[in-house]
Amino acid sequence: MTNHPPALSDPPAGYTDWLAELKTRIHTAQQRAALAVNRELVLLYWQIGRDILARQADQGWGAKVIERLAHDLRTAFPEMKGFSPRNLKYMRAFAEAWQDGEFVQASLAQLPWYHQLALLDKLKTEKERRWYAAKAIEHNWSRNVLVMQIETRLRERTGAAVTNFMAQLPKPHSDLARESLKDPYRLDFLGLGKDAEERAIETALVRHITQFLIELGAGFAFVGRQVHIEVGGDDFFIDLLFYHLKLRCYVVVELKAGPFKPEHTGQLSFYLSVVDAEIKHPDDNPTIGLLLCKSQNRVVAEYALRDINKPIGVAEYQLINALPAELQTNLPSIEQIERELGDANEKPQ
Repeated sequence: MTNHPPALSDPPAGYTDWLAELKTRIHTAQQRAALAVNRELVLLYWQIGRDILARQADQGWGAKVIERLAHDLRTAFPEMKGFSPRNLKYMRAFAEAWQDGEFVQASLAQLPWYHQLALLDKLKTEKERRWYAAKAIEHNWSRNVLVMQIETRLRERTGAAVTNFMAQLPKPHSDLARESLKDPYRLDFLGLGKDAEERAIETALVRHITQFLIELGAGFAFVGRQVHIEVGGDDFFIDLLFYHLKLRCYVVVELKAGPFKPEHTGQLSFYLSVVDAEIKHPDDNPTIGLLLCKSQNRVVAEYALRDINKPIGVAEYQLINALPAELQTNLPSIEQIERELGDANEKPQ
């Protein structure tokens, strides 16, 4: 392997001094990395990207200077990774996307570099990137969880459920509760068909409780399934019961394998009254209800909740939304698979 620059025979004016400055800056970052490795690295990448942008704009350097810079930095710092031409281009894009240096230093640098790349690759606007960056910092998301939340459009779904929280809960508790619900809920990880019955969905949710808690969002803790309550000698069973650590309240989740109907709110309101009276601690906030339905008419749901005096939210669930539409329609049914297997077994050997 040659140590000669791959593209430029002579560096442009000012390049040598700039390279020396970068070397000094990189050495400094290495020394401080023991205390704040990630923060210093992200800030360094942002500064290098900002310098590339400025020098290309002010001095008219072409794209080949990045090839030259990558070679020189890797030669000077062979023990460091991250100075490939591709990553230098990401640094330039990073600085171009985040021009507020104070925000980068105060907040964004808390996220690892590969989180930054996910934000750059998958989101178009600074407003979107700021929202997901804040959530990733708040909830300590891994890169994979961050990508999953972006791909399932968490920002658009958060706070989108139909609720009566503004009327039934005091501020700021009503705002926090509304932001804790979303619409729709993505349950494609269950591996169920779109016509699955309530009990099958409930069983699968408990079996995949970790994924379901991620989909519900931060703060939810699972209490139980088919939780028994007795009222006046009669037995009732709550589909799923959770406790929300931030809201300091119980959350009753009822599943409906069909469209939302106004009468569903009466049953759920009854469950909330019983939980408030028999289960919740006096210091807990009022119990919240969540109706998860296969579909809903938002106008009907809004009218149905208008005169309900218990805090309830209504949202849809989606079982197979992770698949493209053309695949969803082309997948064979269980009956088709069984029929084909049966035909194969009946063929003569």
